[in-house]
Amino acid sequence: MIHTNWATKPTIKTVTCTQTDAKKFLVSNVLTVGKTYEVKNETEEFIFVIDNTGKIGGYYKEYFQ
Repeated sequence: MIHTNWATKPTIKTVTCTQTDAKKFLVSNVLTVGKTYEVKNETEEFIFVIDNTGKIGGYYKEYFQ
């Protein structure tokens, strides 16, 4: 269960949210456009960041720069 310690892991990099226009999901309540987030893990399709709720969330890379 590697995901249980992501919050305490060192930050890989930081990314800035560029948009929250999602067709299928509501992300505008947990991501803020222009805010910088710490990346804790990354896959080909998703970035896992500490979002506005203070918890780790996985989001499509298209929301970040």
